[in-house]
Amino acid sequence: MATYLKKSIQKTEASDGKTKDIVKRILSDIRSRGESAVCEMAAKFDNWTRDFILTKEEIQSLIDLVPSSAKNDIRFAYDQVYGFAHKQRESMKAFETELSPGVILGQRLVPCQCAGCYIPGGRFAHAASAIMSVATAKAAGVPFVVACTPPRGDRINPTVAYALSLSGADVVMALGGVQAIGTMAFGLFTGKPADILVGPGNAYVAEAKRELFGEIGIDVFAGPTESLIIADQTADPMVVAVDLVSQCEHGYDSPVWLLTDSKKLGEKVIEIMPKVIADLPNPEVAASSWNDYGEVVLCQDREELAAMNDDYAAEHVQVIAADLDWYLEHLKNYGSLFLGECCTVTYGDKTSGTNHILPTKKAARYSGGLNVGKFIKTLTYQKLTKEANRTIGAVASRISRYEGMEGHARAADIRLRKYFPDEEFDFEVYDQKSYV
Repeated sequence: MATYLKKSIQKTEASDGKTKDIVKRILSDIRSRGESAVCEMAAKFDNWTRDFILTKEEIQSLIDLVPSSAKNDIRFAYDQVYGFAHKQRESMKAFETELSPGVILGQRLVPCQCAGCYIPGGRFAHAASAIMSVATAKAAGVPFVVACTPPRGDRINPTVAYALSLSGADVVMALGGVQAIGTMAFGLFTGKPADILVGPGNAYVAEAKRELFGEIGIDVFAGPTESLIIADQTADPMVVAVDLVSQCEHGYDSPVWLLTDSKKLGEKVIEIMPKVIADLPNPEVAASSWNDYGEVVLCQDREELAAMNDDYAAEHVQVIAADLDWYLEHLKNYGSLFLGECCTVTYGDKTSGTNHILPTKKAARYSGGLNVGKFIKTLTYQKLTKEANRTIGAVASRISRYEGMEGHARAADIRLRKYFPDEEFDFEVYDQKSYV
């Protein structure tokens, strides 16, 4: 039976009623008034009154501000992320098969035609998010990608501009918040409504995507960033503590969880966490995250650790324990998995190559994170010979009548009568009167 050495005193909520109401009102205004509403909001919230779409010259002027060392780092991250996404795309196959004589079935892989990518621009400049969303869309074959990121002062962040350009964004817009989501969804200023919206954002951005889901595809239902570490007695408590604190940095309501089968390790991590947090230049956010949402759970053995992990279904799961292959085989619910001390969540967040746009709020029970498959429709088709209708048509006709769907049955029957006019079937085939 698992025991809590530290239990959270707060629970994160997917969205509160006030946020929902505000987002609905903004989206309704944008839907009815279009570009004029967006212009008013941008002026109000970001003091932006210029054109939203950046010209090639404006983008280049921003890129010129980026030091070559930063460009090299961003390019390395791009190569990793795009390279992995490209391999994902190669693993997906179109095919055609003949399962029974004359019945030819197949699938095509067709990318969405327009993707909208949101890149946050609040406390942090999310150059990595620009790569994660845009580069993955381009690896999937999306022909038109619109990227929105909020301006700060009179420009967007130069490193974000470079990352967007490198990743292949077709349009870059200086626009943030719900108004950016509405703009991409409805195709304002570009004339190209997005088929899918992706990218992280604050509670208002996440709620806007949630409100539009169904009308438009989205990547994942997003909440505060979550991180869980599974650690046994072999783990270094300092490494565990630093990794937990690194994820607390995301936000005051970002939960971090430690599952361990070592009481000694768990208690040591609890002891040193305040000291590690205090080392940060701005410790307040991490302190709030750990104090209010942090948990340390003592489990009996690795089987219970795995079961607890799957119950949490965390966005990020890091394993610092012996027998990593066992955990790889047995863990089922996570957004992305980081195996071993050599592998920290920071690497996946920034540069190793897997995507950092991942499911939260237990959505990992049914969904993975952003990948090329999110941008690709798996479309099926079929072709039948006349002879194949003898079997397929007969079975379809009978099943339709089992279900009470006479119209469906007659669509099969008309083909049986047309293709096999002289044949006697062992069931009643409707003789459809012709009106031509």
